[in-house]
Amino acid sequence: MAYAALPPEVTILLLGDADTGKSTFLSRLTLGIHPPPTTTEPEPEPLPPYTLPHLPATTQPHTFNITLYARPYRLHFYDTASPTHYTLLNPDFIILCYDISNRASLVSLRSTWLPIVNENFNADENLPVMVLGLKRDLRRQWRRTGGGDGAKGESVMPHEGVQLAQSMLCDLYAECSAQTGELCREVLEDVARTCAKSTTVGGAKSQGFGGDGCVVM
Repeated sequence: MAYAALPPEVTILLLGDADTGKSTFLSRLTLGIHPPPTTTEPEPEPLPPYTLPHLPATTQPHTFNITLYARPYRLHFYDTASPTHYTLLNPDFIILCYDISNRASLVSLRSTWLPIVNENFNADENLPVMVLGLKRDLRRQWRRTGGGDGAKGESVMPHEGVQLAQSMLCDLYAECSAQTGELCREVLEDVARTCAKSTTVGGAKSQGFGGDGCVVM
């Protein structure tokens, strides 16, 4: 009797400052990008705000089954609230998260979280790393009024996120709003493709920006 092969399993670790939106992003995954219909009758997709489910930290990993390239995969998501301390995990893919409306959380990726990645996870330098800007719906435009970082607004503009990701030699950059669903589908497609590549012999590590994974959306 033939048995179906178990789907490849990929461990994904979300790192970043508190309140950057990591938990909300994981909650969005449980809805399949969009909220479920509230009745059996056809109706327009409900507009935000709608309530996202609460995911208790104690239930980590949050596991999702996906199909990509006609193959099934099982993704296990952890974040910094994991009952198992995140430095003890062995991730296949790391997503560095920051809050687009909070510039300090972007700066923290370089000063705090990248050193943690390099010290604890990246011994062979083949671990794919993504920078993900969350709370895109809270971005506020600003205009430079002088020189230096003090002239910048609190919100992070797309080119600033890309530049930081490039300087940190990360493999991907993306943005989304988990609250409204804006660009979540595109982000999850990027995540899924990277996870699929991580199960191959060549791995998912890119050659840096200018390859097939570094885009601004």
